Amino acid sequence: MTLLARIIGAAALTASLLATPALAENKKVTLSQAFQSMLYLPLYVAIDEGFFTQQGLDLTKETAGAPTVALSAVISGSAQFSIHGPEWTAIAASKGAPVDVIANVVNGAAVWIATAPDFKFNDIKDVKGQKVVTGLMPTTSTSLFIKLLKENGMDAKTDVDMIPVAIGSEPGPFVARQADIAVMYEPGLDQAVAKGMKVVLGFPKLYGAYAFSAVTARNDVDPDTAQRVVNGMEMAMRFMTGNEAKTVEIAKKEFPTLDPVVVEAAVKRMLADGVYPPSVDITADALKVSMDTQIALGNLATQPDYKAFVVRKFIDSAVAMK
Repeated sequence: MTLLARIIGAAALTASLLATPALAENKKVTLSQAFQSMLYLPLYVAIDEGFFTQQGLDLTKETAGAPTVALSAVISGSAQFSIHGPEWTAIAASKGAPVDVIANVVNGAAVWIATAPDFKFNDIKDVKGQKVVTGLMPTTSTSLFIKLLKENGMDAKTDVDMIPVAIGSEPGPFVARQADIAVMYEPGLDQAVAKGMKVVLGFPKLYGAYAFSAVTARNDVDPDTAQRVVNGMEMAMRFMTGNEAKTVEIAKKEFPTLDPVVVEAAVKRMLADGVYPPSVDITADALKVSMDTQIALGNLATQPDYKAFVVRKFIDSAVAMK
């Protein structure tokens, strides 16, 4: 090829490139999480493994510090999505807020009761008259404990001596033996287990499918963006189901200040107990069990209308992905 031909060819290629529109950038979206929580590991897996990017999203994760703050970000429009307990969304929707849930994140009642190694525990009635470390209300762990006491003929105010502490700090007074019993989330549970405490009751197995955390959006959210978010979460959950070791590795990266042994034990426990769901699906039964807890505690007047509250079109499309 002559020099002239090369120059003409290069010029033609340059002209062609200039005439071709630039590839569209990924859609920018903001998701507000209530806390940086091991419960939200499917979100972190989706981010770390690039599943949102594969779906054409540039997702920014913000940490609100409380479920109500995360939800408020969605209602105000400063975030398109939030992750927290669906009860907060249901309560807001019952008061007229234009919000619903579009994907599952945690599908088990991720709360456990642990005791000192020498405490004799046969069933929940053995806690009567005992001191119990619990999280400050409102929180689902303490709510479930109170509900369980009530179902077994006990009153949380008179039959046990609850020691309420900031959520996440339960291992301190428990391991220090200020009480022989504690109601706990992960990773606090396995922090206590590492110190010799024992797990005696798991709410995930007690309740089965339980809509514990979900992705919330406004009901006027851009449907294409919402579908991409739900697809990314679905990809993460499928990944977690078949890649335990890599999931543990991601969790250790997301929680670098925790003992790696504790992180691994916590992730494996939640996978084994069905806390992390295999898909983004939220069944009517799982929602009902979850909302029944809130109704029993007086936080919610009635069950939300499943068909209106859970946006099935996003879930069904994600689950059908090949």
